[in-house]
Amino acid sequence: MKRHYYIIVDSETTRRQTVADFGAVVVGRDGRIVEQFGALVFGHFGKFDLFADPALPDSAFWSEQSAQRRMKNYHAMIDSGERSISSPALIQQWLWGVNQRYQPTLTAYNLVFDFGKCQNTRINLGIFSQSFCLMKAAKKVIGIRADYQQFCYDQDLLTKKKRKPQMTADAMAKFILGDDLADEPHTALEDARDYERAILAHLLKSLTRQQILELGQ
Repeated sequence: MKRHYYIIVDSETTRRQTVADFGAVVVGRDGRIVEQFGALVFGHFGKFDLFADPALPDSAFWSEQSAQRRMKNYHAMIDSGERSISSPALIQQWLWGVNQRYQPTLTAYNLVFDFGKCQNTRINLGIFSQSFCLMKAAKKVIGIRADYQQFCYDQDLLTKKKRKPQMTADAMAKFILGDDLADEPHTALEDARDYERAILAHLLKSLTRQQILELGQ
């Protein structure tokens, strides 16, 4: 029987709506990683400011103050060898190779967002023949569960305005892996590998590939 693979893509963006930080993992149905890739994008990282919302208070993750802290963290990752800087063309070359080796199904936690930002950066995710949105599928399968909603209330993982259970990758992963899981770092490779991969593997325990494709449309 032919093995099916999935590629989970994540991106952190600039104020120009391009990708500053690209990450991806290729996994089998069991969630086991067969390849991974993470890089800061040449011509975008460091050239354009990281995304931030000037209306948010300094303590908020997406505030301008936080953007400065995140930039320092990225430079520390470069210094330690955790990240390199790659051109969009090199990232595309890796994606082409992955597609040839595994013919994976593409997904992302908010696929429309990542697809569009990659397109703005000359990274073409349209090379994959099948795709679905992991967030849409997770909302329909995990988000409706009473135990998930109770978990969110117990852990105060609630939306600020309506105080309803969050449908974020962070909340979903903590429900699956345990509430002692650290907060999602919002660095592309780590988000895809350590959070979104767990959500996909959890869904694939009870869903066929066709079912998850339909749920994620």
